[in-house]
Amino acid sequence: MVHRRRRLGLTLGALGSLLAGTLAASPGAGPGSPGATAGPAATDAPVDYTIDVDTDRTGAKIDDSMYGVFYEDINRAADGGLYAELVQNRSFEYSADDNASATPLTSWQTSGTVRALADEGRLNARNRTYVSLAGGASVTNSGYNTGIAVAKGKRYDISVWARTDRASRAPLTLTLRDTGGELATGRRVTARGGWAKYEATFTATRTSATGRLTVAAGAPVALDMISLFPRDTYKGRENGLREDLAQKIADLKPGFLRFPGGCLVNTGSHEAYDEKSGWQRKRSYQWKDTIGPVEQRATNANFWGYNQSYGLGYYEYFQFAEDTGAMPLPVVPALVTGCGQNKATDDPALLKRHIQDTLDLIEFAGGPATSRWGSKRAAMGHPAPFHLTHLEVGNEENLPEEFFARFKQFRAAIEAAHPEITVVSNSGPDDSGATFDKAWQLNRDADVAMVDEHYYNSPQWFLENNDRYDSYDRNGPKVFLGEYASQGNTFGNALSEAAYMTGLERNADMVQLASYAPLLANEDYVQWKPNMIWFDNDQSWGSANYETQKLFMRNAGDEVVPSTASATPAASGPITGAVGLSTWATSAAYDDVRVTGADGEALLSDDFSAGDSRWTKAAGRGSWAVTDGAYVQSDENAEDTLVTAGERSWHNYDLRVKATKKAGKEGFMVAFGVKDTGNHYWWNIGGWNNTRSAVEKTTDGAKQTMVQDDTTVEAGRAYDLRVEVRGRQVTLYLDGKKWGSFTDDKPAEPFRQVVTRDKATGELIVKVVNAQGAQARTRIDLGDGAGVAAKARVTMLAADPAAENTKSTHPVAPRTSVFDGVGDRFTYTFPAHSVTFLRIKGGAAARR
Repeated sequence: MVHRRRRLGLTLGALGSLLAGTLAASPGAGPGSPGATAGPAATDAPVDYTIDVDTDRTGAKIDDSMYGVFYEDINRAADGGLYAELVQNRSFEYSADDNASATPLTSWQTSGTVRALADEGRLNARNRTYVSLAGGASVTNSGYNTGIAVAKGKRYDISVWARTDRASRAPLTLTLRDTGGELATGRRVTARGGWAKYEATFTATRTSATGRLTVAAGAPVALDMISLFPRDTYKGRENGLREDLAQKIADLKPGFLRFPGGCLVNTGSHEAYDEKSGWQRKRSYQWKDTIGPVEQRATNANFWGYNQSYGLGYYEYFQFAEDTGAMPLPVVPALVTGCGQNKATDDPALLKRHIQDTLDLIEFAGGPATSRWGSKRAAMGHPAPFHLTHLEVGNEENLPEEFFARFKQFRAAIEAAHPEITVVSNSGPDDSGATFDKAWQLNRDADVAMVDEHYYNSPQWFLENNDRYDSYDRNGPKVFLGEYASQGNTFGNALSEAAYMTGLERNADMVQLASYAPLLANEDYVQWKPNMIWFDNDQSWGSANYETQKLFMRNAGDEVVPSTASATPAASGPITGAVGLSTWATSAAYDDVRVTGADGEALLSDDFSAGDSRWTKAAGRGSWAVTDGAYVQSDENAEDTLVTAGERSWHNYDLRVKATKKAGKEGFMVAFGVKDTGNHYWWNIGGWNNTRSAVEKTTDGAKQTMVQDDTTVEAGRAYDLRVEVRGRQVTLYLDGKKWGSFTDDKPAEPFRQVVTRDKATGELIVKVVNAQGAQARTRIDLGDGAGVAAKARVTMLAADPAAENTKSTHPVAPRTSVFDGVGDRFTYTFPAHSVTFLRIKGGAAARR
């Protein structure tokens, strides 16, 4: 995941301009419902679309592993999420390295004399902090969200590591309560002597989501690793996973599990967690830190601003992949940081160690139980190997040459020792641009097997780019689309992603793996939206995107059946709109703004000598004022401070402006084609912490990049900017030199389809996305003598494009029915704003 995400428009309204049209059928309309018509009798009547399927031919093979899941510990996806531990900060390891507000007693309330200590009395060298309680003192943990969640009749296992001085005894009383009283009968254990683990079990007498766990000491005692685990974990695994979340992931039937990230893989120091590094707490994710007994595992500061305990580690990931039938796909750091840090570590000895760690990882996963690292896997409870076939090196590096120099060393070592392993590279954090192009060139030149692409774009972009992979070189590296999403959790977002997925399937020979991201989000600890699955401490729910992904993942088929469809008539004119100025976490000054029509007519000329009366503070943010003859935004903390001037009807014009960065993190923005604050273009010069520049197009609040490069901005220097808009062509000039250009003329096609074949069931799967506000009456031609059954099984998602699934409501859910009317040629009406899968028995190839 790329750290620039703060820029993205993360919520959408009704996607009005994107999903255009009048709602001609009820969002819930389908076969047999009011507003839906289908059947062979009407095949000669006028239709909106046609789909022609060549059932005699086969297209790309679809691997069982094509669709999978990408897991990253973001939004409390591990501790407080998938990892079933109910106690937060169980080992008192939280610190300011994790978050400025964190301390060893975060999430703990104390009574009596309680001290957090980091001295030689600790449990072990890696578990640096423990607590000392005087007699009569206690510590109480509040868990995550509203508290510790328990269900009546369920069992919960508590364990405490404790130490007393010499042979003295310390009785410990263990209680679980909420404001209503006891949630389970209390338990009592007695600690004596050196560090030892004491265990007990609660059986909940009531259901509650606000529980508190208390450990009270009857005599002086040291405590560490206070844990409370539900007995009912996924598949009953010890140190296991939260059952409802793991089951929702399993229900997707993922073909692969990519783990553990993401930005946390390759950010921070690459040193070990040891005395030599000063017990470095901001490190890249290093797999050896995460295996073995949980009390001996390292801790680390998570890139996303909180502590990660590593209770959920590499063994648990491999076990979860096996339990769900997914191919494990681990990601290891390449010693080049990404996600905005952009630093290459030049330490040959450290690089050699990380390469050896990667070879050891392969042995841990697949080596015999008698090998050094295979024996550690066996000791953890899995003598048989895990089935490891793919391994990724690096994640979203913005320094392609530095990354690739190190990647080649990893790949050479892995292929020499394990030629059976596919080594995956990546193309940086974006779908295009200089980094992307350079990374792809390096990957192609080195004959890399597979390249991981990541991008987060607007729904408009996904509708416009269904053909992205049609032109990729089939003789080059294959694509792993490891992270993608359309910046929101509405059904409109899901529709645009579904439309895009038809293009992924059509190109299954090129796009061999694909995963939506992120996977999980705790609603009270959100760093990033959108997410596939949401949860709190006792409930979970799938988003509209989850339902769409699930439909595709469970109905992929084995091969593509060639098909073509008619298109929606295009209706686009020139880029029109007013002009604007903006800043992001920066103070900037603007002067001499001129807008001139292509015919030479002066539309706007403002040197601000008469004030700013011609400008509207559209965003309502920042501190704009005319100062020393320039229009200055002086608030260095304000973001998205757009001010506008001119008419929405303006088109075919030149915009000229002088811009000067005064202070702050970034540069300046010049907007054009402005309809409103959620629909415009802007030239963002010196953005992303002044690391690059781009033109971004915003549609209904969601952004996509049109063109970009690595231009940065100097403070105090005046820049001459010119934007030339002609029709849908835009050319940009910086200090009199052409900076870049683009043509925004891709149609946002709302009607998309793909057909696949399921060999096991002998069915054609006709998949149609209608992402517009009008139903689509469609003639489907399977060819003469297709030999299909008259009835089709139908699964449909249909809802208002603004609909979102929440904890209490689930408007986006699959509906199934049977359609009786299939033939060689038949007509079917696809409801407005819908995803429909028709499973049809037969088809020419199925007869052979």
